[in-house]
Amino acid sequence: MRTLAWFITKAYKYIIVTWVVLVVVIAFFAVRLPSMLKGDGFRMNGEYAAVTEIAANTFNMPIETMFLVFEQVKDEKIEEILNKIEKMGVTSQITSPLEDSSLYKKHLSYALLQFNDEDADMSNIVTNIRDAIGDEKGIVLTGAPAISKDINTASQRDLMIAEAIGLPIAIIVLLFSFGTVIAAFIPLMIGLSTIIVSFGILTILGDHVDLSIFILNIIPMLGLALSIDFALLFISRYREERKRSTSLEAVSTTIGTAGRSVIFSAFCVFIGLGAMLFIEVDIFQNIAIGGMIVVAMAVISSITLLPSILIVLGDRIDKWQVLKIKQNDTNHWRLFANGVIKRPITITVIALILLGIALIPARNMKLTIPQIDSLPISYDSRQAYELLEDEFGLGEKSSVYVVATREKGWQDLDGLKQIKKLEENFLKDPLVDKVTTIFSLSGINSPMEWEQAWTAQERKAALKPLWNSFVKDDQLFIPVTLKASAASNEAQDWVRHLSEKGNSFDLIVGGQPKFNQEIFDEIANKIWLVLTVIIVSTFFILMIAFRSILIPIKAILMNIVGLSATFGILVYIFQYGHFGLSPGTIALIIPVIIFSLVFGLSMDYEVFLISRMQEEYATSLDNDRATVEGLATTSKIITSAALIMIVITGAFAFTDVMPVKQIGVGIAIAVAIDATIIRLLLVPSLMKLFGKWNWWLPFRKGPYKAGGWH
Repeated sequence: MRTLAWFITKAYKYIIVTWVVLVVVIAFFAVRLPSMLKGDGFRMNGEYAAVTEIAANTFNMPIETMFLVFEQVKDEKIEEILNKIEKMGVTSQITSPLEDSSLYKKHLSYALLQFNDEDADMSNIVTNIRDAIGDEKGIVLTGAPAISKDINTASQRDLMIAEAIGLPIAIIVLLFSFGTVIAAFIPLMIGLSTIIVSFGILTILGDHVDLSIFILNIIPMLGLALSIDFALLFISRYREERKRSTSLEAVSTTIGTAGRSVIFSAFCVFIGLGAMLFIEVDIFQNIAIGGMIVVAMAVISSITLLPSILIVLGDRIDKWQVLKIKQNDTNHWRLFANGVIKRPITITVIALILLGIALIPARNMKLTIPQIDSLPISYDSRQAYELLEDEFGLGEKSSVYVVATREKGWQDLDGLKQIKKLEENFLKDPLVDKVTTIFSLSGINSPMEWEQAWTAQERKAALKPLWNSFVKDDQLFIPVTLKASAASNEAQDWVRHLSEKGNSFDLIVGGQPKFNQEIFDEIANKIWLVLTVIIVSTFFILMIAFRSILIPIKAILMNIVGLSATFGILVYIFQYGHFGLSPGTIALIIPVIIFSLVFGLSMDYEVFLISRMQEEYATSLDNDRATVEGLATTSKIITSAALIMIVITGAFAFTDVMPVKQIGVGIAIAVAIDATIIRLLLVPSLMKLFGKWNWWLPFRKGPYKAGGWH
């Protein structure tokens, strides 16, 4: 850190110029990011993806399907609109309700729009179809591509709402923390630089990787909150050092103390985000990569750009004072800290009871993959889709696509018998509603009959198109309809069991139930690896940072309890339906993302607090004094930093995209619990109870002094 401090104090002007050029240049890339985002990120390589590709490329099944819903629309207008869309040349097939009576009711009908071009830009197609519909009343386009585009639009709107709410309050908190306009706006400048550069890097990366639309909210939320947090801690320490040294000396000392804490804190967050890479689902990969980029940029800007700005400003950082900051403010925190360590057992018990009550609802957590309910109810595409669900039972049943591969092909008698056997076995299952094969559609009941019909030239000519629809070389395609929704446990268990069955041929399964099952299983199978990596890495990072065994163990256990309480409160709010919300479910991604993010973020405050206690203990060897002084000197900063984090993330409570709302509220609750019950009550109480053993490390002899035990 000394070398870094020396370099920055010598080259601070060049560092500022480099950052200005970098931000200006990369801003041209950053503005393109929203247009590059597509899909909800729930994609992975597995049987579902393999079957989808085979179905589209080999059996001419549509890659995408949308629904054009007509409510109180005359038949002539339906025909006119569908002809207009057909002339656009973007659909592979259109099924009109005027031709298929199952799509038509008295005042409500819908058309199926199918698409086979895997390279097509579905976002542009949605826009073009909506332009073709124009302002016609009662006609709405819905389905996955339309809903995905609307979620992207809602996400951009949500980001503006959250910033409009969060940033002004964050400025007020910074003004109360620093008292001057200049000091208050520096963290915002650092945060803005971090987000612009991160967005630019993600834009460049987006040319090679599919990025989820949720990136647009989560990355600015994380980047702004972390950058302001780091800057707040750094500037507070700098102003403290500036009272007894020159500007250059104060910056050097701050880089060696607060800068070191920032790096350790960021490393913990980095590990938490990086661990999500083990879950091979695009949304986790996207958030992990995007998060690591924004964390890295937040650290780099905080330890290069920020100290350079402080050197240039010097004493002008205190210009434009709007609030007078009390110089003896630490006395109040010192009294509070002394009060806590006088009753450590009582306070520990009370804190654990409060957390225990909060975590009770967590045992009833119901997780689902975000779908139509991610979109605000005000959007026509959601209303139209739910109307189809209610009126036509869309979603009550689910389709499964089975692809079987047989080395000898399927055209011989044995192959035909295998096809018939598969059909019969499926139909025996009480969950199966319908099986579509060459036998069910041709009316031929046995393999022997089919073989005889195939030998007659006229019948063969009639049967060949049907054969080609379901058999291609060594591959057999069988659609199966289940009497359960794709999101149900029954449907997911069915496809899981089918994939695990042994057969005399290779069999893979697709369809929405398989998609859901693979996502759930991937998370369930990898979550323990993710948690292990985060917990073990955090333990060793904190052990090295503080040369202690007990401090990292306590920090990890307190984090786990605090996060469990957070999940309980989330269930109470979103699943049970409180504070004006309707009862619902928790998005599947929420526990993993919040745990990975907040476990690292909470270490931010742990590192800063314990670092000051460690500094004091190194000189006094008095654990009680170290605890009180550490809490007294950092509590105001930690509280301000936490408040800013709560404000910025909590502002997403006023947005409409449900997974983002849940992530924002979850992080805000977790930080609030961490900064109050854990950091102000549990940490000092446990520091008092364990005494000098807080600083114990095996295989090290002698008392603790600056630089370690001797």
